[in-house]
Amino acid sequence: MTDQPQSHDRSLWRGRELRPGQQTEIWIAEPATGRVERLLGSREVLLEAPNWLASGDSLIVNGDGRLWRVDLADGKLTGLELDGLPPVNNDHVLHPDGETIVISANDGQLYRAPLAGGPAERITDAPDTAHYLHGVSPDGLELAYVELPRGEFGVPGRLAVLPVAGGERRLVDVGAGHCDGPEYSPDGEWLLLNTESFTEQPGHAQLARVRRNGTGFERLLTSDRVDWFPHLAPVGDLGCYLSFPAGTLGHPADHHVELKVVRAGDWSRAVQHLAFFGGQGTINVNSWAPTGDRLAFVAYPLDDDPRTQGVTDRLRG
Repeated sequence: MTDQPQSHDRSLWRGRELRPGQQTEIWIAEPATGRVERLLGSREVLLEAPNWLASGDSLIVNGDGRLWRVDLADGKLTGLELDGLPPVNNDHVLHPDGETIVISANDGQLYRAPLAGGPAERITDAPDTAHYLHGVSPDGLELAYVELPRGEFGVPGRLAVLPVAGGERRLVDVGAGHCDGPEYSPDGEWLLLNTESFTEQPGHAQLARVRRNGTGFERLLTSDRVDWFPHLAPVGDLGCYLSFPAGTLGHPADHHVELKVVRAGDWSRAVQHLAFFGGQGTINVNSWAPTGDRLAFVAYPLDDDPRTQGVTDRLRG
């Protein structure tokens, strides 16, 4: 069920859409019990990248170039009424103030907007640079993102941090390989990311972290697969990441992927291991509940292919 604002002009959106016979499914996993339940299924709009509100009763996702609120009680979708915001992508992060969200838009710039609706404020003003946001520091003062020359996707992304209030950005050295997904640890001391700096194999992203001050760059996991988007729960000791088959380039849509939940001290051993059809849009941003015990993710099954349907917990048969 959707409640689409009258002000939303879908003709402005030029991005991913559902394939014929495909649907968006938002799922909630509870690692401690192994429970995995479907919250929503939509054939109307391709939804991506759940953020969990501090209230614990709703998710924020993107779809059709705008942001939506998903009620956890009934799965109802309601579009956020935001003014002055270009079509958005799946890189959006809630601010610790609980009232605003910081967003990457398709014009390449970063914006901040009120969750209750209203005008969006542009943070960056660098038309030749595309900014892909993934982290807001726990103190709410700094953003972590990947920057690329606008339109040059073959160039390795660089890790950068920027004051939320705007100002001079600072590059963080994590090697020459492409990196993505930088987000802050709950204590604010580390930036977690995936990077190709540990190998010369094209596209072989691996999990890593670096201190916020740029020191201590280290690998979290050595894997034969292509691993993206490490996310730590805001409380507790759980983390997760999205794993693609070996040889995958980037983080494409519509692949058989694995979502692995781990203890933050040992990224090599999964405590929950979910397999389904997803990829791009599944967990591009941190999708942990504020209580650290539940995780939202998105699958994209196809009606005519039973292999793409459902979610399998490989640790529990």
